[in-house]
Amino acid sequence: MNRNDAQIISRKFLAAAAISVASLAYGAPAVLAKTDLAPPENPAWMADPDPFDSTVQNQLIPNLKTIIDQLLRQKRAMTLDGVKVFEAEDKFLPGKIAIGIAHVIIDGNPAPAERARLLQGFREIADLTIDDTNDTWGMYYYMSALNSLRKQGLLDEAVSPETLAKLRAKLDWRTFVREDDLTLIDLPNNYFGVAFSIARLRYLMGWEDESGSEKLLTKSLNHYREYSGEFGFADETPGAGRFDRYSVLLIGEFAQRFVETGIEPPQEIRDWLRKSVDLLMLRINPRGEGFEYGRSLGPYSETAFLEVFSAAAVLGILTPQEKEIAYSFSSRVAERYQDVWFDEQTGSVNLWDKGRRTDAYRGKHRILGENLSLSHQQIYTNKIWNELGYKNREPDADIVAYRATLPSSELTRFYAGNYDRAVVTVRDGDRVIGLPIINGSDGQHNHNPYFPIPFSPGMLEGSADAGYPQLTPRITLTDGSVLMPLAWFEGVTHTAQDGTTTVDFYQQEMDLMGTSAPRKDGRIAVSTRYTFSPGQIIRADTYVVRGDVEIAKIEMEYASLSDKARQTGLRTTYGKGAVQSFSVVGLQRCDVQSDNLDEQYQISAEPLNSLVTCVSTTPKIGKTFHIGWVMRYDPGR
Repeated sequence: MNRNDAQIISRKFLAAAAISVASLAYGAPAVLAKTDLAPPENPAWMADPDPFDSTVQNQLIPNLKTIIDQLLRQKRAMTLDGVKVFEAEDKFLPGKIAIGIAHVIIDGNPAPAERARLLQGFREIADLTIDDTNDTWGMYYYMSALNSLRKQGLLDEAVSPETLAKLRAKLDWRTFVREDDLTLIDLPNNYFGVAFSIARLRYLMGWEDESGSEKLLTKSLNHYREYSGEFGFADETPGAGRFDRYSVLLIGEFAQRFVETGIEPPQEIRDWLRKSVDLLMLRINPRGEGFEYGRSLGPYSETAFLEVFSAAAVLGILTPQEKEIAYSFSSRVAERYQDVWFDEQTGSVNLWDKGRRTDAYRGKHRILGENLSLSHQQIYTNKIWNELGYKNREPDADIVAYRATLPSSELTRFYAGNYDRAVVTVRDGDRVIGLPIINGSDGQHNHNPYFPIPFSPGMLEGSADAGYPQLTPRITLTDGSVLMPLAWFEGVTHTAQDGTTTVDFYQQEMDLMGTSAPRKDGRIAVSTRYTFSPGQIIRADTYVVRGDVEIAKIEMEYASLSDKARQTGLRTTYGKGAVQSFSVVGLQRCDVQSDNLDEQYQISAEPLNSLVTCVSTTPKIGKTFHIGWVMRYDPGR
């Protein structure tokens, strides 16, 4: 499509959007009173959270110690919530075990006899696992544990000379980076930062000189410049446009390695970290809820804030007010971990059971490692706040008042070139709504956590590794091709006026489903407008069919946390939950299901309660057709 065609589609779209909005709003039910929704009670710690250090010392570390004690007793026979942890092929596990035991030794403040027992346990586990697979991140965790023990003068007690010699040979960044040209061996680009961290820690351990870490630092910075460009967020791919939680977190992790290994980060690191802070500050909330879209969410969506904020705090990047807000939010994240994610019955974090779902990368076979890494993220970031003078300080910053000073909506650009990549953040009452306009790229483009739809914790969420057409039309052609508007965004604009935010973009190509990577298909183009106003979201699409193309079926679904659904034509109303009504235009029939939903309709924290399925099986459409929906919701909790 040339630029003139795009302008014609845009003009048609703008007119159609107004028609769609009017159609959707016509006859819509009155907004339910908040009291009719009976939202779940907010936990007490929202208003009065404990200090970060108090939660870590009184809850997190004792739970971690229980796991470590079981490991030291049972060793290779250990089973955690039904999983035989050493048979699970967790390629990072030895390193995570090392950092977990090291934390109990150093941060658990054990009595001398208990410390001696734990050091002997570290020694035995190190001997036991020395020949186990321990890749990349596992190497980093192990190196960090060894360096921490070295600084405490405990390394000789914790590791035998023979095992230490083997670890020196095995924990080497050269096993996954080619030394001659510094290219990664079958790994995504963010592993340059892992390699740099390992090299720097090897230098501090006296195992190699500084040259490796210096070269890897240069390589890491060059990669970040190439794939982050002027906007400062890391593309998870070599330029395909996947910007998600890790794109915001990566610079925080990178900055933390400078802090850990005692070197001053360059100004670029500080500048990029500031951009991540700005995006995360827009998402501050009193519930400790985290990043809203993409893969590997659950508690990791929340600990991402811990790592970015603590790095920014120690490097002096936060304003005094931001520092107080960041600490207060971090304290809530720690309590939320204990209240929401940790299961006292199993003695483990729960990402997988009782209606929860996570991606295959964090499958339950990694249960021990997930407990250890999540504990590590909270322990080491809490130590930073303690060193900054916050130990046992009451988190009394007024997050609600701070939120009122933030913009009601903001466009954050990730990339601008042949295609646009961005996220729009909308704040409405107590809710934070994120609209990602990105490309999920290979492996994720067809999973709905990466769709260009609104996400909001506790209200609008995707299902990990699931491809059902959440809030997005799926178009099947008569030749069997399946097209969705998911990947090739242009012309992103954002306007905010008088409490209403409008977001426009168009796609000259649809995404052809059926393979791991997205494929362009130019037989249909689409322009999209989102309109956000208090308590309401409207999406209006205009599709333009090119050439001799026939459509056999159009489908769209809305899987919701709201319950007590009632269906009337193309309108669904809910008697319980944040979303009050969902209305569709441009499709023929909608049906609602509230029981026995398939397991794909689960999200990270809880099962979804209802499913609206809309379809046109005999669409009578011309060269241009419109599909849209309107959602009304309670902006408070």
